[in-house]
Amino acid sequence: MVVYQILGGRRLCGTVTVQGSKNAVLPMIAAAVLTKEEVVLEGCPKISDVEDMAEIVRSLGGTVWWERNALHMNCEKIEKSRVEGALSKRLRASLLFLGSLLARTGEAYFAGAGGCRIGKRPTDLHQRAMELLGAEVFEEDGTIRAKADHPKGAVLCFPKKSVGATENAVLFAVGAEGATRLEHCAREPEVVHLCRFLKAMGAEITGEGTEQITVYGRQGKRLLSGCRYRVPGDRIAAGTYLLMGAATRGHLTLSGAPLDEMGAVLSLYQKIGGQYTRKSGTLVADSKNVQHAVPYVETEKYPGFPTDLQSLYLAAAMTLEGKSCICENVFEDRLRTAEELQKMGGTLQICGKWLTAEKSRLHGAEVVSQDLRGGAALVSAALAAEGFSTIRQTELVERGYERHPETLRDIGAKIPVE
Repeated sequence: MVVYQILGGRRLCGTVTVQGSKNAVLPMIAAAVLTKEEVVLEGCPKISDVEDMAEIVRSLGGTVWWERNALHMNCEKIEKSRVEGALSKRLRASLLFLGSLLARTGEAYFAGAGGCRIGKRPTDLHQRAMELLGAEVFEEDGTIRAKADHPKGAVLCFPKKSVGATENAVLFAVGAEGATRLEHCAREPEVVHLCRFLKAMGAEITGEGTEQITVYGRQGKRLLSGCRYRVPGDRIAAGTYLLMGAATRGHLTLSGAPLDEMGAVLSLYQKIGGQYTRKSGTLVADSKNVQHAVPYVETEKYPGFPTDLQSLYLAAAMTLEGKSCICENVFEDRLRTAEELQKMGGTLQICGKWLTAEKSRLHGAEVVSQDLRGGAALVSAALAAEGFSTIRQTELVERGYERHPETLRDIGAKIPVE
């Protein structure tokens, strides 16, 4: 168990180089099995989720290695189609191998998908997409078996938007015969980046970034080509440091922030009094005038305010004048972090999917991370609190943030080295 000890009350000031996007790179790793040639992901974040996805590639017969901050993969000898439970249950993104393995080998087996406990995360949309493209799918007690002898393009309309199901459908459709039209797709940037990555590998895809994506499948059994691709900046990591700066009234320069993907969080940052300038992928954020809470914040699918930053705003909201009402529309169990924040003196009320936060005198306490983003919110609150805080289970935080305690130390946080 990884533990952080943090002495609060210090402003975060300095420069953060925004890491490569966790949510963009994980489906790219799954897509690497679609080629027998080498794939290189430049600027890949060295986080535990990436290492776990790389271990799955190795277990299937692929070769994976690092050269500085570039992840290299060669899947020429991929023959297996079984992802064992010890690997698949480590992270939710393991499920993305469902589509790519069906396209590569015609079979896929998963002994359950893992991930943060943030609410109901069924796999029915993934399975339905595979079936409409010609796969037979069997699911029992979380174990999924699928087979596809002759996948064919089809028209698929998702009953609700799902990032993972959209990505899985695109990965499988690349290997199907003919065209596949996907309707009511997720519009998140991570879907766009996956499509662009596949296009760099030779796939033919149109409509990414809209609610209708068309994938023109390969002819015969032709695989895609290898490529070298730069992983985009992580919009959630950039938003995390932005809101940590707000909670501590700091002054941060975020280098490599994907500014065009951060509209919702930048709008909220301005409303609470934050000031920023942007130029060529660099965001300079001054939080000295951060003061007033936003009365109402609602999490939504992109381009709305992201659920991954809900708890980070909550941590900042407790330092602001006024009251914030936060509505969590995506994952109901993200509100569990509020119970840990109450241990730090947070004045919070929880009612269903609603959460109300008021200005609080935060103090150090011993708390436990409940999930990746909630753990980051506990870190943010500890940075703004008086005294020492002990945060347990921070291995969950390190699933998504590269060199997290080191980065915070570099910008002024007091986190003793064990």
